[in-house]
Amino acid sequence: MEGAAQDPTATTFYSAATGLYASTHAPLPLPADPALSLVPHLFSRLPLHHHGQPHSPPCFIDAATGASLSRADLRRLVSSLAHGFRRDHHIRAGDVVLLVLPNSIAFPVAFLAVLAAGGVATTMNPSSSRAEIAGRLRDTSPSLILASSDNAAKLPPSAAPVLVVPDTFPATEDEYAPFRALLDSPAAGAGATDEFPSAEVGQDSDAAFLYSSGTSGRSKGVVLTHRNLISMVELFVRFEASQYAPPACDNVYLAALPMFHVYGLSLFAVGLLSLGTPVVVMRRFDVGEALRAIHRYKVTHLPLVPPIMAALLRAKSAGAALSLDSLVQVSSGAAPLGGKLVQDFLQSFPHVDFIQGYGMTESTAVGTRGFNTSKHKKHASVGLLAPNMHAKILDVETGFCLPPGSCGELWLHGPAIMKGYLNDEDTGARSDGWLQTGDLAYFDSYGYIYIVGRLKDTIKYKGFQIAPADLEAVLVQHPEIVDVAVTSAEDEEAGEIPVAFVVRKSGSTLTCVQVMEYVAKQVSPYKKVRKVIFVEAIPKSAAGKVLRRLLKDSLHLDAAAASNNKTNPSSRL
Repeated sequence: MEGAAQDPTATTFYSAATGLYASTHAPLPLPADPALSLVPHLFSRLPLHHHGQPHSPPCFIDAATGASLSRADLRRLVSSLAHGFRRDHHIRAGDVVLLVLPNSIAFPVAFLAVLAAGGVATTMNPSSSRAEIAGRLRDTSPSLILASSDNAAKLPPSAAPVLVVPDTFPATEDEYAPFRALLDSPAAGAGATDEFPSAEVGQDSDAAFLYSSGTSGRSKGVVLTHRNLISMVELFVRFEASQYAPPACDNVYLAALPMFHVYGLSLFAVGLLSLGTPVVVMRRFDVGEALRAIHRYKVTHLPLVPPIMAALLRAKSAGAALSLDSLVQVSSGAAPLGGKLVQDFLQSFPHVDFIQGYGMTESTAVGTRGFNTSKHKKHASVGLLAPNMHAKILDVETGFCLPPGSCGELWLHGPAIMKGYLNDEDTGARSDGWLQTGDLAYFDSYGYIYIVGRLKDTIKYKGFQIAPADLEAVLVQHPEIVDVAVTSAEDEEAGEIPVAFVVRKSGSTLTCVQVMEYVAKQVSPYKKVRKVIFVEAIPKSAAGKVLRRLLKDSLHLDAAAASNNKTNPSSRL
């Protein structure tokens, strides 16, 4: 890597004087009006009709049923629901609304309506445990909770009213009557128009609290503003579409990723709407259903995470009969991707353009994006810096800026970087507008970025972030556990799995399976501990910090020992 630092090409995007990297793309103009908010901006970009057609084309299609929402339907529903939120639930600027919803064509309607009403949306995995939901209620104090019929009953007691949201429209069942009432009665003076309420929010107003593990520690609420989300629309989704010749509205995306996560939210619930690109929505990923949806709806674009790519390869090798000829591009993000998986995919689907991207909740999913040309096909890279973004690579020991070809910690700066963490947690992660990512990376001489590892402790299981401290907080409550530390182990399909190192009380007969079952009852399915190793003590520094690197190193020794000692007291689910 070191030789690349001298390549003269690097001078176009790297300044040796400042140590800063600039995007190789030209800067893009962003809206200057401080009173602008996300929803009016989105719909100002979205034409209600397409290529002179008299009917408004669909923007969302339910993969299972074929039910759809047109562009006109979407605008009408978002406007009506926003007025209903303000009228019946008195949502005003800054009021928080919690969304505990699965993927559906109603999810974007609900999310955008909250913002149009002036509220702040906080999204949550619908499979979250009762205790996890209670924690979010304490953190955010929502004024309203939106839940599906499947999970409304498991919500803990709250002062906030619960509104059950349907998966599709129209929803005629009795349980959705309160939701229908919000849509049926226009706001006073609004008549039957599709105008959005005057919500008194602007670009610097809070728009969403999305949770992330940050650079370390427990999960934190990332505060994103309307400016952040508008920047994401322009610098990520719309800019990427502009790099390709076919009109974006002629593409068809499959939403196999969850919309409560920043990756799925940025694309499916927000950004693609501004382009008029149809989105086929899956409630949850199933490889058979995904293959049928790609075939039925002629899907052209599939954003995914590594486990979905692995599932597609297994289906291909098993002789899946359905054609995937419509696929034009597959993009991977949210988790590290193994080189073998990439090569296997390229060999199995040679007609598909494959790219990777990099972004964080803290950067509103804006960071880098791959772009293949006849000259450069860098499938192992996460791509080029987005327009208007800057970066620096810092030596982890000295803090000095490093040139291309040298590996260090990646820092990002730009209009999509979060406002901060909720309740001012972890203020050190954002300094003078710079976001300390905790990821180890380097630039090559053409401006392509490669992620090589992480300084931070966050575990990425199938694209989902898991804070070790969250699992440790659960484990230490067990009466037979004296001390515990959680770290990650590499896994070919999941990327990483959580591994718990546990110190038992003297004389305890607690088993690995019992530990895993104890955690599984209290956390979301993706957060479950997948392996337990009993130890005499947790290695710690003089300051009491857990030395997770030593734990990771011991996993390699444990694997070797397990092959020679069948009584090794570890287990995995």
